[in-house]
Amino acid sequence: MNPNYSKMLEKEIEQLEKSGTVPKLLLHSCCAPCSSYVMEYLREHFAITVFYYNPNITAGEEYRYRLAEEKRLIEAYNRQVDEQNFEGMHSTERARRIEILEAPYDPERYLSLVKGYEDCPEGGDRCGICFEMRLRATAEAARAGGFDLFTTTLTISPLKNAPRLNRIGESVGHEYGVRFLPSDFKKKNGYKRSIELSRQFDLYRQNFCGCAFSRRDAERREQKTEEGSALA
Repeated sequence: MNPNYSKMLEKEIEQLEKSGTVPKLLLHSCCAPCSSYVMEYLREHFAITVFYYNPNITAGEEYRYRLAEEKRLIEAYNRQVDEQNFEGMHSTERARRIEILEAPYDPERYLSLVKGYEDCPEGGDRCGICFEMRLRATAEAARAGGFDLFTTTLTISPLKNAPRLNRIGESVGHEYGVRFLPSDFKKKNGYKRSIELSRQFDLYRQNFCGCAFSRRDAERREQKTEEGSALA
């Protein structure tokens, strides 16, 4: 039976409340919609730097658009902090400004790592390789930057296996000597809140994870849906 990672995170935050400390957290983010709720929630308790490392987004235009949306959302959140105006937000005056760290864009690395796994189903071995690649890079950057903890927004997705992500995060965290912050951000209506925030900030929401293979699969699903509708 898997641990309740959502409750584990709550306990971490309870301990922080008692200690009065504000740890430095490196937050791997896949996109603005997924990070929207995560940042809203965690900025009350951590000094967050978003780590944008997503070489799995193999289309350059798509990568740059998602990065621009991430920056736009962070700027909006930081204005709220500067102006102490949290209208429409689940935030208080304890919310802190958020920084962003851009990693080099290297889709060739991703493609080399998943070579031979191109036809794996979504959520299969190819995704596991991708998760480890991104979390390993985050752990390495966290150690280099002197962060107290690191984690990822990926657990907010209903399509992502949170226990698997947490196990990978714990493993690479142990390897690099930086603690992984457990999470299952989809819980406690986290995913629902991310959809609300996406509408509130008019964020671009994609229908595929990022790689060319997930886009291919999404297009196939759409085609089947259209064909089914035409036959109905």
